Amino acid sequence: MKIYPTTIHGVLLVEHEPARDERGYFVRTFCAREMAAYGISTYLAQASLSFNAKRGTLRGLHFQSHPAMEDKLVRCARGAIFDVIVDIRPGSPSFGSWVGYELSDTNHRQLYAPAGTAHGFQALTDDAVVSYQISQFYEADKSAGIRFDDPAIGIAWPLPPTAMSPRDLKLPLLAQVDPARLMPFEDKVNQ
Repeated sequence: MKIYPTTIHGVLLVEHEPARDERGYFVRTFCAREMAAYGISTYLAQASLSFNAKRGTLRGLHFQSHPAMEDKLVRCARGAIFDVIVDIRPGSPSFGSWVGYELSDTNHRQLYAPAGTAHGFQALTDDAVVSYQISQFYEADKSAGIRFDDPAIGIAWPLPPTAMSPRDLKLPLLAQVDPARLMPFEDKVNQ
């Protein structure tokens, strides 16, 4: 397991080297000891899967409001996605910045999104399956998000969106989010 920092503080790219033989491969996708050394939350409250039938499907950008913000470890179990994380922590030097990486069932990458970031992705293949490990329980009243096409953020999505939820299409711009719903940068314990 190799873990690399990104341009957003606390956001990490995790790469794996599968052990291959004639049967196929084996890859360890989570190790609490190794990940804790990099400040990655090792508490798992929930694990979820997202199935995306059509290439171009776009989900996000989602987060849970403060104080229920969550850490997420995301990987693509089938197909490929363009995974995006946006820093929404007021006071952060990279506030409003984004990073994006292709995650696929062949490159075995994962992306770690710490609390205080918004997460979204676009399916690059039909039948993409995305796996999430999440540090907080889902709280419907804390569910929030920002627009995928916020011009102040300027995410360069690789494809035109082909499918989105009505809810995601109505999300506010980052500048319209009530600051009380965001976690200030200095509140994060494992910076």
